[in-house]
Amino acid sequence: MKDLRSPAEDALRSFIDFLSVEKGLSRNTLLSYERDLAKLLLFFRKEKLVWTKAGEEDLVRFVHEQSRAGLSARSLARLVSSMRSFYRYLVLDGMVDRNPAGGLSSPSVWFSLPKFLTIKEVEALLAAPDDGDPRGVRDRAMLEVLYGSGLRVSELIALRPKDVNLDEGFLLCRGKGGKERIVPLGRSACRAVRTYLDEARPQFDKAASEFLFLTRRGGPFTRQGFWKLLKGHALAAGIASKISPHVLRHSFATHLLERGADLRSVQLMLGHSQITTTQIYTHVSRERLRRVYDQFHPRA
Repeated sequence: MKDLRSPAEDALRSFIDFLSVEKGLSRNTLLSYERDLAKLLLFFRKEKLVWTKAGEEDLVRFVHEQSRAGLSARSLARLVSSMRSFYRYLVLDGMVDRNPAGGLSSPSVWFSLPKFLTIKEVEALLAAPDDGDPRGVRDRAMLEVLYGSGLRVSELIALRPKDVNLDEGFLLCRGKGGKERIVPLGRSACRAVRTYLDEARPQFDKAASEFLFLTRRGGPFTRQGFWKLLKGHALAAGIASKISPHVLRHSFATHLLERGADLRSVQLMLGHSQITTTQIYTHVSRERLRRVYDQFHPRA
């Protein structure tokens, strides 16, 4: 059957293929680009705009429309970044004459600060799984590793036993774009993983799986499956705030910086390609300092 895609959709598909093959971006990142730019093409069709002739004012109207629709500051910033990359590609490939997204500025994301847990909340969460049950032993190990290393959930569920060196206290992680990094792993997380490997994993490993953390059926976790597990333990721990795997990653970074870790080291552990991405956690720390000062200083 003949492909009925429009020229604009062909250009988007060509761009996504470029990001996949040339840039090696992860599937999740590619999907984010595709979703953002599909919205842009839909806007062009709705407004009866010729996509190759769109100007900066058209893109600004699109961003404002998305903002009015309730898109968060962080999502808007990603949207602008997607458009910049897309139009750079179109210019280099000769599909458009100029880049109308070149002058767009990203909406401020500082007021959309990452949520994180207190140390007391983290301790309650880590204590929630039942150590007398194999699933509890597994869950405790997963939570310890996630908080102890700051991994993304996709990185956590992709770990293999050979990626974790419990004697030396580190793990090998494959992050965005297939990039590898070595991340330290604390004594508490190492103990939890060792207990899981000795006592619980053999009960789940029904077919010699290559993955470290296994479901009761012997397969690897999905991101949604781990999220459900995490929310169950957060509820049991009495954590009322909204929680996700990324909240533990935010907690990891925030707690390190609050105790004096340098920004560059935290950047390397998180796998951020740019230190500006890591700097938002220093803003979190400043916000907390401000609240402490306002609460306790007699002349605040």
